Order: sequence, then C-alpha cells, then structure tokens
Amino acid sequence: MATILIIEDDNAIHSLIKEALTLNGFDTLSAYSGTEGKLLFEQSEVDVVLLDLMLPGMNGEEFLQEIRQNSTVPVMVISAKNDQQSKLELLSNGADDYITKPFDVQELLVRINIQLRHAAKASFSGMKEIHYNEINVNVDTREVKVNGETLHLTGREYAILLLFLENPKKVFSRANIYESVWNEPYFDGDKTINMHISNLRNKLNGNETNYIKTIWGIGFKFD
Repeated sequence: MATILIIEDDNAIHSLIKEALTLNGFDTLSAYSGTEGKLLFEQSEVDVVLLDLMLPGMNGEEFLQEIRQNSTVPVMVISAKNDQQSKLELLSNGADDYITKPFDVQELLVRINIQLRHAAKASFSGMKEIHYNEINVNVDTREVKVNGETLHLTGREYAILLLFLENPKKVFSRANIYESVWNEPYFDGDKTINMHISNLRNKLNGNETNYIKTIWGIGFKFD
C-alpha cells in the first residue's frame, strides 16, 4: 500500500488526515515541521506528500524547492491560502495539487488516488527507458535527461512529457491533456494547462530544441 508523508503542524488537522488515511488502508509518516519532513522524505520510500505551507523551521515553499532538486514524487499542498496567485505560484514551482483549508476528507482521498494513478502510469507499458531524439527517460527512477543534462520536472510536467512521448506528433487539445493527466473533467482550465506547458517547454528548450509546438486554435503536439 502507498505511503503518504503528512507534513502539518496543526495537531487536529494532522490527526484528522492520518486517521482518514489509515482507515482507507494507507501507510503514513508524520512530520510537524518542514525540516522533520525533509528528513523523513530522504530516509523513507514516499509515494505522496501532503504539505502545509505555514510550518516552523523550513516552511512549505522551502521544502518543495529542496525536494524538487532531485525528486518528482507528487506533492499536494494543503493550505489556508486561497488566493489564485498563491495557487498558481505553488503549482508553477513544483506542487502537483493544491487544496484549500477547510477541506473535505473524501475529496482529499480522491485526489490522493489520482496522484497515485499518475505515478502508476509512469510504468509506460513496462518499458524501462524511453528515447526520443536527445531525450532519455528512465522510467524506474523517473529521471529525465536531455543531451545528458538532468531536468528537474514536477509530477505534472513529467506526466505531460510521458503523454507526449507516448504519442509523438499527435495533436492534443488542452482538454485532452487535462483529462489525461489530471483525470478530471475539463472546465476551461486553459491557465493551468498553459502554465504547465510553458514550464515544461522552457525546461526542454533550455537545450535549444523546440519540442513542443503550439497548434493555434487547437492545442499542442510534440515534434
């Protein structure tokens, strides 16, 4: 069963999440500060991180920045900050999902399972490595290299890249991408898709090849 790392300093919220996860068959690890969370993350096999932002010591933003240096493990932010700018910044900086407090426990469980399904898709039909021009993906380690240079991708960026690599030259609408990667109905999520595509394109294009083409009025394709 999947292991969920809970990083939350509010005892009541932490206990609520831990109890719900345990009742639904998940293993859990508990941290009450960003520093403690980072230590547990480095020492354990973690499948999903639930991350508060306002933490003692290392805050949530710093934790996210630290682990995104070498990990694509899904990180779901759970925060009282509910402004659109905060959400977009966290998603842009490596978060895979953003849930606002107070939250519905059943919705949280559904969203965790969505993240786990995304990770499971990375098996990419049993392949161990994927090669496309200068791009090399090690499916076991989720490591992505372009011309030998390691790229640090978020979980969403990684899932979008795999979708493109599985279907090179296919044109995807924004709805296609959203429903394939997020596993949710598409409701005019242009800003979300555009942000993730832009981030992925910038990381790939740092190696001077424009892999992601915009097909105006339709969507995107990988070439």
